[in-house]
Amino acid sequence: MSLATPDKNWWQPLDKDEKMWLKVCLLVALGLFLMMPLFHLYGKQNPPTRSYRVEPAQYKELVDKFIEENAVRDEDGDIVDMEGIPVVEPKEGVKDIYLLSQKWMFTPILKLKKGVEYQLHMSSLDLNHGFSLQPKNINFQIVPGYDQVLKITPRDSGEFYIICNEYCEIGHHTMIGKLIVTE
Repeated sequence: MSLATPDKNWWQPLDKDEKMWLKVCLLVALGLFLMMPLFHLYGKQNPPTRSYRVEPAQYKELVDKFIEENAVRDEDGDIVDMEGIPVVEPKEGVKDIYLLSQKWMFTPILKLKKGVEYQLHMSSLDLNHGFSLQPKNINFQIVPGYDQVLKITPRDSGEFYIICNEYCEIGHHTMIGKLIVTE
């Protein structure tokens, strides 16, 4: 036989320093393991969100109703738009606001008030899309068939851009929306 059985106790017991470092490594690994669920549950880094199943056609009806009831109108009563996308300013007391993503646009342009809390509903009609609010760098994935609800309170006024950061076919690079926050 070419392999010989090793001698009994061929290994050496751990030295005092090796035992100390082994204990330190195990404690650090255990601490990191326990921190992961604690940060997930109690950390402030997770935005408060909920999601629900919704039919895309049903969500489109909700968005159309929201636009009709809250659209900014000119003196003739026509809906104000920017490049064909309606501008919407929620009326006093309206907390639920809707954003629809579809090939290669976000609808509507939202005009919000600084310091007011809103429930931002987001869904897609066709493909997976990304929601990246710039320059704040808030990112979410928008999936067809799901109403992703995000609790937001604008703290800074100005114009913010919503960029699709999930490839959605050939016109993806043109998919930019707008969020306007006023005093």
